[in-house]
Amino acid sequence: MNETPPKTVGATILVGVDFGLPHFDGELEELGLLAETAGLKPVARITCKRKAPDAALFVGSGKADEIKELALMHGATEILFDQSLSPAQQRNLERHMGVAVNDRTLLILEIFAQRARSHEGKLQVELAKLQYLSTRLVRRWSHLERQSGGIGMRGGPGETQIELDRRMINDAIKRTKERLEKVKKQRSTQRRQRNRRDAFTISLVGYTNAGKSTLFNALVKARAYAADQLFATLDTTTRQLYLGHADGTGRSVSLSDTVGFIRDLPHGLIDAFQATLQEAADATLLMHVVDASNPNYPEQMDEVQKVLAEIGAADVPQVLVFNKLDAMSPESRPHQLHDHYEVDGYNVPRFFVSAQTGEGLGALREFLANEAVVDLPEDHANSQELE
Repeated sequence: MNETPPKTVGATILVGVDFGLPHFDGELEELGLLAETAGLKPVARITCKRKAPDAALFVGSGKADEIKELALMHGATEILFDQSLSPAQQRNLERHMGVAVNDRTLLILEIFAQRARSHEGKLQVELAKLQYLSTRLVRRWSHLERQSGGIGMRGGPGETQIELDRRMINDAIKRTKERLEKVKKQRSTQRRQRNRRDAFTISLVGYTNAGKSTLFNALVKARAYAADQLFATLDTTTRQLYLGHADGTGRSVSLSDTVGFIRDLPHGLIDAFQATLQEAADATLLMHVVDASNPNYPEQMDEVQKVLAEIGAADVPQVLVFNKLDAMSPESRPHQLHDHYEVDGYNVPRFFVSAQTGEGLGALREFLANEAVVDLPEDHANSQELE
């Protein structure tokens, strides 16, 4: 008789369901990276095809049984779905399988909670998690079904514990929004001050792990945290970048490194990170960083464009920076390091660079310097000529 292996803390089964959408990750590679980033240990992966989600179990009872067996076989303590689950589906799956079941949305929220460092970042994550939790109250905790009203109890006779918890969460959401609003006003004031100084602002945007922070460090000689992992940077960092010409003229601009985007970024996070992402919407120029060595870069670019549209930054001029030239195979390397690429019907300047080795950065700097000089107010340009 086979013995069931002991459960291993963090051991996770990854599950993906192919509904025929073009971006389906058949190897669950990105979900695996997200899980590892959150400190989990993927021990098995399973995918299936369906025309539509099962209303009760998302994958259907037969596949749910198969996943349960797989979890028992590997001693898994968690099952992680690559798609968002409804509260009812999550509750039903947990009852069916006897282990914790979570989805991509919660996983991203957990990573953001682990990585946020600034006061603003922590507030934004707190708000997003509270908003997610507010929809899950009916799902996870059986004690919430008990009546807790009566003499000496808060809330009056007959009020359920779930109603009390919902009210507490709504109060917490309200407080967090008020605190974030103050931070948003402070950022707005700082941006207005920069605008009064006729500042040229550049925001780095792109899919997570495209190398934005490495490029940021290479351009401004900063020491912002950079790592080969998803969501290495969560908090916006801004530095001054001097862009000089060979003739001695030049200009300082503001360069901001922002949080990376990802497929199916939870809407709660887009809303909560509005204050941070506002840097991109208010920028003079967006430097859209792309991992040129990733074969899925066209889909990743599309996801970035979607988020930019959601935050009101779709009309901000862009320059494409195809990064990780050093990681490209010899046969896939471009014949020239500067050309144009069509984005949403527009021809956008494109530069191939390696932020790691510095290859191609000179041409990118020269382009940025020219853009910054063209953008100079006339009176400022005249004063530079007089000097």
